[in-house]
Amino acid sequence: MVTYIGPLMVVEDMARARGFYEDLLGQKVKFDFGENVQFEGGFSLHLKAHFQALLGGAETFPVCRRAHWGEIYFELDDLETLFQRLSNARVEFIHAIREQPWGQRVMRFYDPDGHIIEVGESLQAVVWRFYQQGLPIEQISEKSAMPRAFVEQVIRERS
Repeated sequence: MVTYIGPLMVVEDMARARGFYEDLLGQKVKFDFGENVQFEGGFSLHLKAHFQALLGGAETFPVCRRAHWGEIYFELDDLETLFQRLSNARVEFIHAIREQPWGQRVMRFYDPDGHIIEVGESLQAVVWRFYQQGLPIEQISEKSAMPRAFVEQVIRERS
């Protein structure tokens, strides 16, 4: 069986990218190989020039900026504090905190290399917020698309 490790994102400037992920998003480095850095969450950054050389050069493998073909997803229940920190750092937002159709609050923004980053509240936080608002379990399950057993478990654990 093939073992999934995590996504790798190509960056122009490793120091700038590391500063973004470590200082603004609080990520911790697991391995630092210079041109390649892996974070504890499983994603990695790879220096563009080195990455292209491994694949045969820039002519063979041009790297596109802001391709919008995917995003890196993180969870944090205190979105407001992070939103303020990112705003103060003049991060470019795709959108501020907004509620998705299933009730999860998320924000999306660009990292320094144009990769889309999404930070959303955990699904447990979504369930708990709905419960705190007085929604019955069945309605929480329906609105969040979470199984009833998951909703009941979250409520038990947080009560």
